[in-house]
Amino acid sequence: MVPVCGGTGGRLLRMAGVGRSPLLLSVARGWSCRAGEDAAARGKAVSVRKRGYDITRNPHLNKGMAFTLQERLQLGIHGLLPPCFLSQNVQVLRVLRNYEKQSNDLDKYIILMTLQDRNEKLFYRVLTSDIERFMPIIYTPTVGLACQQYGLAFRRPRGLFITIHDKGHIATMLDSWPEENIKAIVVTDGERILGLGDLGSYGMGIPVGKLALYTACGGVHPQQCLPVLLDVGTDNEALLSDPLYIGLKHKRVRGKQYDELIDEFMQAVTNKYGMNCLIQFEDFANANAFRLLNKYRNRYCVFNDDIQGTASVAVAGIFAALRITKNKLSDHKFVFQGAGEAAMGIAYLLLMAMEKEGTSREDAIRKIWMVDSKGLIVKGRSHLNHEKEIFAQDHPSVSTLEEVVQKVKPTAIIGAAAVAGAFTDKLLKDMAAFNERPIVFALSNPTSKAECTAEQCYRLTEGRGIFASGSPFSKVTLPNGQTFFPGQGNNAYVFPGVALGVTACGIRHISDEIFLITAESIAAEVTEQNLAEGRLYPPLDTIREVSLKIAVKIVDWAYRHGLASWYPEPADKEAFVKQRMYSPEYDSFVGDDYRWPPTAMQTQDI
Repeated sequence: MVPVCGGTGGRLLRMAGVGRSPLLLSVARGWSCRAGEDAAARGKAVSVRKRGYDITRNPHLNKGMAFTLQERLQLGIHGLLPPCFLSQNVQVLRVLRNYEKQSNDLDKYIILMTLQDRNEKLFYRVLTSDIERFMPIIYTPTVGLACQQYGLAFRRPRGLFITIHDKGHIATMLDSWPEENIKAIVVTDGERILGLGDLGSYGMGIPVGKLALYTACGGVHPQQCLPVLLDVGTDNEALLSDPLYIGLKHKRVRGKQYDELIDEFMQAVTNKYGMNCLIQFEDFANANAFRLLNKYRNRYCVFNDDIQGTASVAVAGIFAALRITKNKLSDHKFVFQGAGEAAMGIAYLLLMAMEKEGTSREDAIRKIWMVDSKGLIVKGRSHLNHEKEIFAQDHPSVSTLEEVVQKVKPTAIIGAAAVAGAFTDKLLKDMAAFNERPIVFALSNPTSKAECTAEQCYRLTEGRGIFASGSPFSKVTLPNGQTFFPGQGNNAYVFPGVALGVTACGIRHISDEIFLITAESIAAEVTEQNLAEGRLYPPLDTIREVSLKIAVKIVDWAYRHGLASWYPEPADKEAFVKQRMYSPEYDSFVGDDYRWPPTAMQTQDI
């Protein structure tokens, strides 16, 4: 529960209805509040050049009514704020009271994004105080709805919109961004937003949401993050005919012009921010995702979260599931619903993990079966791309997922194609018949695209299913009294820790080994109690600690393999990473005030 200092806090607790409604949040670990202590007194003192009205309009500096009287006088803002002095804890309660008044999740999203625009520290304090509660609002599933309504929800710029018409001038556009020390960029072209398809410039909600989680879950400084939307048009006819659409109103530009835009963007970013600047590709269509990742992965510090991040969190869930099934990864057979970015990423990392376990590549491939829109991927099938050819099995054609499950008899099924209801009742019953503990991962986002619900899985497998999903599901209680807390395979377990580790030690190229290390780290944080409750992932309220451990392991691995560029090598790598993590506690803006000896200050006179 949020601790509140002083009598005012106690009155606000009563106003907020403590004891009558679940309005309060848990404070992030390690934070405290001592009686009579001011938030500014606990923070570090910083010097700012801005004065007056500009202070209250800068989200990086604004503290609202948490400014002390001394700060207000020194900064020239006395009189611009009500004559009231609040701790950050009380400010959190004020936000919550307004938040709880909202009738739907989109309005709650807008409330939080407006807070981010107004008071950045308070925004992250609210998020980190109960990340499990707020993550579904600032990211999946609500962010999908927010993207669809982005034109109406747009309030003020939170990133760079670079269009195809700006080709040749991207370096100039980067100069428009007010921050110079950028260490992490999330970029999308809006063509495949979650499972919603082409949303064009409305896709900006995804980089904004991702980078908010970089900070809330990983401690990456928000001022070192830059969301980017590359607008090359849209093929979404509904958006093209919508007079309120805020992007370019023409069909998507493809081919040479598109590639030249991406090339120029990558070069301009590294020219301005350095080769160590991390660039995360997000929600590019299948046709471009693998191609761009393979093109740039050995030239820039880049990764694709849809491919590699999803793979890491899924494999982490599989590693945790092995502690329930009590066998090795190579003892399992996997069937995938889907053969796009996410599914292929998971398959590749499973392949890598099985090879690390000692299985030959050929034997590992025989344990991975993939089903796309045309059925089972088999050898001899026409029009297979390179990625699909690797996993093509020597088997007769099979047209439906249900048939594949019946014939292959997998121990695990993984859905990553955004086909709602793909895991039918019959399929789940078959999985329960073939296996004592069937593994069922319904990873598609948002919730409306999930292959099955947690309740369906547990009910139809008689409580024996090992379930994980991409979007959150509520706890499930079966008629026999068994209660399960479904594990959410959220990429937020992966990309914040990866970004923190990579940027901390200056890794220039992100290999797949980093994502396997990450998967192992996440699985290691799952307790036996978590497993007994049905959780395959650590509780979300520990995600900042999980990200720290991931980052430390990545930093250690980078130095051991000569891939870090920060020297000298730190002796205490955990302390090294912690020093670079952002804190949402307020800084003090009280200037350094001191006196000389009286004799030295005497005014000379004639």
